[in-house]
Amino acid sequence: MAEKKSGIDQALIRDLANILNETDLTEIEVEQDDLRIRVSRSGPQMVAMQQAPAYQFPAAAPAPVAAAAPVAAAEPARNLSNAVTAPMVGTAYLSPAPGARPFVEVGSIVKEGQTVLIIEAMKTMNQIPAPRSGKVVEILIEDARPVEYGEPMLIIE
Repeated sequence: MAEKKSGIDQALIRDLANILNETDLTEIEVEQDDLRIRVSRSGPQMVAMQQAPAYQFPAAAPAPVAAAAPVAAAEPARNLSNAVTAPMVGTAYLSPAPGARPFVEVGSIVKEGQTVLIIEAMKTMNQIPAPRSGKVVEILIEDARPVEYGEPMLIIE
């Protein structure tokens, strides 16, 4: 039977982590009722994050993951109301060319219409403009990684 602690199905998190390892995916997300669990990794580190506003993980309670994977850490829910989302499916690039300086970094001040990244879709490089002026407070994606339509990529406040 699945272990449950504070309403979180730890066996489900372990299963998701195993799926990531078996398929070389970088992220997987499931939603059950008002609970949404996203397990992602950047390099060797695994992260389990719950984003539904109905429940927040206690800061001191790490969620265990499969024995072969490092222990997952709880992260606070992000305010995605100012997020720049992907207008298409493709590969996101933070700089105009490999090894070049990124279009923006955390702390950069951008103007509406300024290119903040590129998404390659069907061999076409699509410049993604800032929808508003402001300060880049967080970059949510990694360079040269796939993005899905509507996926938050960076936050401008």
